[in-house]
Amino acid sequence: MKTTFDFSGSSILVTGASSGIGRATVELLCASGASVVAAARNVNELARLAEETGCEPLTLDVGDPVAIDEALTELDGFDGLVNCAGVALLERAIDTTAASFDRVMAVNARSAALISGHVARGMIAAKRPGSIVNVSSQAGLAALDDHLSYSASKAAMDAITRALCIELGPHGIRVNSVNPTVTLTPMAELAWSDPVKREPALKGIPLRRFAQPHEVAEPILYLLSDASSMISGVSLPIDGGYTAR
Repeated sequence: MKTTFDFSGSSILVTGASSGIGRATVELLCASGASVVAAARNVNELARLAEETGCEPLTLDVGDPVAIDEALTELDGFDGLVNCAGVALLERAIDTTAASFDRVMAVNARSAALISGHVARGMIAAKRPGSIVNVSSQAGLAALDDHLSYSASKAAMDAITRALCIELGPHGIRVNSVNPTVTLTPMAELAWSDPVKREPALKGIPLRRFAQPHEVAEPILYLLSDASSMISGVSLPIDGGYTAR
């Protein structure tokens, strides 16, 4: 893994930081000189991440709007935000329940809107430009079996990205999404280990492989950085060509 970004002097909040894409993003940001607040529910994994990277751990359930208000009222001065927290409750469309739909929407979409609002208010008050990156999914761009709630939540996240883009742009705040395919976190490695499930999915990806966490984290750093200073409102597929079909 090679990083070419310099975030020295920048303060960035990352949610969903204890594993997968969020963890890889924290690792790269800290290695690039950023001061990172890493938020997640898993206290033990956050402690381990803090020891390894020097990030500041923040225990937070993003599905709880009261917890968001309480946690972020005490924090201010961010230059960037990565909304990476997410949950996937996969079930057939005809089996979707109100409880599962509401839970997925609360964690994946509502939290991104609420946390972005908190962080953006601080940026505006301080008259400092910034960048927000929402970790969406190829499921927000294409229909997938058993993904009704998840796809709806990620499509909502992309819509939130565009709405924030036009409202925050005049304040110098850019907002973008990344939309990865299956990303091989330890949990995903197990979930996609069955060839019967894995091979048909790989055939839909022109590059014929799934993504690694750092392959999503590096574009996130690009969108946070000044190298993307004229990019806002984009939903960037990181999917090996899946959505090009």
